[in-house]
Amino acid sequence: MTEYQAFRVELKDKIAHVAINRPDKINAMNAAFWNEIVDIFQWVDDTDEVRVVVLSGEGKHFSAGIDLQLLAQAATQMGTDIGRNAERLRRQILKLQASFNAVDNCRKPVIAAIQGYCIGGAIDLIAACDMRYGTFDAQFSIKEIDMGMAADVGTLQRLPRIIGDGVMRELAYTGRTVDGKEAQAIGLINRAYPNQQALMDAVLALASDIAAKSPVAIRGTKEMIRYMRDHRVDDGLEYIATWNAAMLQSADLKVAMAAHIGKQKPDFAD
Repeated sequence: MTEYQAFRVELKDKIAHVAINRPDKINAMNAAFWNEIVDIFQWVDDTDEVRVVVLSGEGKHFSAGIDLQLLAQAATQMGTDIGRNAERLRRQILKLQASFNAVDNCRKPVIAAIQGYCIGGAIDLIAACDMRYGTFDAQFSIKEIDMGMAADVGTLQRLPRIIGDGVMRELAYTGRTVDGKEAQAIGLINRAYPNQQALMDAVLALASDIAAKSPVAIRGTKEMIRYMRDHRVDDGLEYIATWNAAMLQSADLKVAMAAHIGKQKPDFAD
């Protein structure tokens, strides 16, 4: 496996475990983080052996969001020309957005396992994942509002589809902290667990269950769900008809049916 500065990546039993690995910095998102996450998810997309991703944070916290030193560095690059400053900032914001778009656009399901702080940019990150799970004592906050800015890396665009518009507005306008139990109640996470060990055990078991399914069927299902965020129902029905006209010819269908009839566990090719 490639060595990374901001991440630890492992592949075992078809599951890629991608862990933010800066526990001494509360897993704050430094320059290496933003560059490496794009490379990691490109590898995930390109590697057939990877069927599902578990995204976590090393140590006591998932992530405290963007590294403040990175913001300070960006501020020192500002000149006297407003137009050029705006252009430079816009390019930087679009680059950061592309890092989490890589997670969202990944063909494989991505499961976030969250403990401790999940603040600011970390909310943007988990909003780009397929599913989210956390501990009772996890702390979620759209913290950008308390820094005098609007969240700009995906939270305001993706979160309304996860928790609903009204709740999202409340959290975005106030920046208040939500614990794991409330996060489950509002749909921000699928389920909350009493501690980090129970969380990881449950998430890895879920990942294992998904990894055992037909990879063609899983990837097709994710693509259809993503497509429907921005299209009408009739568009989606047309797309799945065209998609499955090809994908139903996969050997996976025969393997699944034979296993079901024989009451055996199917073994799908990568």
